[in-house]
Amino acid sequence: MRQRGWWAKWRARAEALRNEVYALYLAYRDPRTPWAARLWGALVVAYALSPIDLIPDFIPILGYLDDFLLVPLGIALALRLIPPAVMDDCRRRAQGTLSQRPFVAWIASGLIVALWLLVALGIWRAVGAYIRAKAPRG
Repeated sequence: MRQRGWWAKWRARAEALRNEVYALYLAYRDPRTPWAARLWGALVVAYALSPIDLIPDFIPILGYLDDFLLVPLGIALALRLIPPAVMDDCRRRAQGTLSQRPFVAWIASGLIVALWLLVALGIWRAVGAYIRAKAPRG
């Protein structure tokens, strides 16, 4: 019975974090949000939804450190930058929306993966061009 309580508590926290990230997404798109808060909010949402982490998850302990520290710290900073009235409105709009439209998370994740792939392709092409330019000819 204790495990069920523990699991329910973690599930509730994960659900709250998911709703907060979605509210942050709505807030950075809100025109009442200052530009610095929009930029930071967009970065935090992109990192939270991104399958690519700063520290890979397969590294013991440190791999999950970014998920448990960086994302909540980024959200906390974003909440300080966004006006409270805007965030309250966005939280109300986010409440229950994700359960009605679960595909929103899949679409956002797909867009972020596509963005990372484009960045990787650009780096790949730049490195290839650099290597071809520096290769000895003859």
